[in-house]
Amino acid sequence: MNEPGTAARAALPQAGQFALELNAVSRHFGALVAMADIDMTVRAGERRAVLGSNGAGKTTLFNAITGDYPPTSGRVRLFGEDVTYLPVHERIRRGLRRTYQISLLFSGLTVIENIFLACRGVGRGRHSLFRPRRDDGAMEMAETLLHAVHLDDRRDTPVAELSHGQQRQLEVALALSGAPRLILFDEPAAGLSPSERGDLVEILQSLPPHVGFILIEHDMDVALRVAERVTMMHNGRIFKQGTPDEIESDPEVQELYLGHGDNGGGRA
Repeated sequence: MNEPGTAARAALPQAGQFALELNAVSRHFGALVAMADIDMTVRAGERRAVLGSNGAGKTTLFNAITGDYPPTSGRVRLFGEDVTYLPVHERIRRGLRRTYQISLLFSGLTVIENIFLACRGVGRGRHSLFRPRRDDGAMEMAETLLHAVHLDDRRDTPVAELSHGQQRQLEVALALSGAPRLILFDEPAAGLSPSERGDLVEILQSLPPHVGFILIEHDMDVALRVAERVTMMHNGRIFKQGTPDEIESDPEVQELYLGHGDNGGGRA
């Protein structure tokens, strides 16, 4: 079942363009083949989930896309441009963002200060040593993102005092800074309570329709509620691809990942 906004994204002028193209992408670490011959395309504005057990190659896939660990072989294209060997910062300039399993936040700064620094960091004034004025564009964007991730009431709270779920919400805000076109979310629901997972789903479903994302997630319920298409990985290769309903009802997926069809409850 697709989330609200699917029709709106399909109507976008760039919807026929691929945000991401992977052609025979592999990554080796010495004799270890962490990922092999990955072919995958993601449309502009598409919401994709990548699922699989630990060691399936999901994080290696993200590292190849972002340039943290470029592929040993194969090609990576972002919005039609070959970025296979471009450094991380050049991919960021082209609209790619990523969150990580381990939080990369400034714990001694407040929520709004973290978001402001992210917005300033991708703007023209990023090297300025002056404090922002009231009409500073980066601060205005920070306030907008603060509201988008439901942290208005924690605006001036030091990050160290946030709950784990609120820190995850803040990471989404940082990923949205600087007009991204494609975001990679690495297990954003990890360690969240049921209510926090509900907030995360609402935030992801409310992202602007032109912003696509790829989500690595162990929480099947979260992944299948926010994704339009699902890629299943196993032993470093793509195992299955399809819609959430197709993946959830696939007998081989149930056998391998859902425990013979019992996933502990269906989607809400």
